[in-house]
Amino acid sequence: MKIKCPKCKENAEVAMDYSVVKCGSCDLDMSYGEYVKFVAHNQPRYSDILGDYASGGSTEGHTAGSLDEWD
Repeated sequence: MKIKCPKCKENAEVAMDYSVVKCGSCDLDMSYGEYVKFVAHNQPRYSDILGDYASGGSTEGHTAGSLDEWD
């Protein structure tokens, strides 16, 4: 799947199994989890997505927390 690279803004690829994100333009190569954290830290409007990756499974009834909790 094609996405916008968070570093160079060119096209990047997400593996079909969401295991890795790669960009041929700037050599970005990171796991999908690292990509989510990178985007959330660099684009505050997406910081709420970190709650989807919180430990403990279900996030129902919980807030997403803050970026400080992920450092």
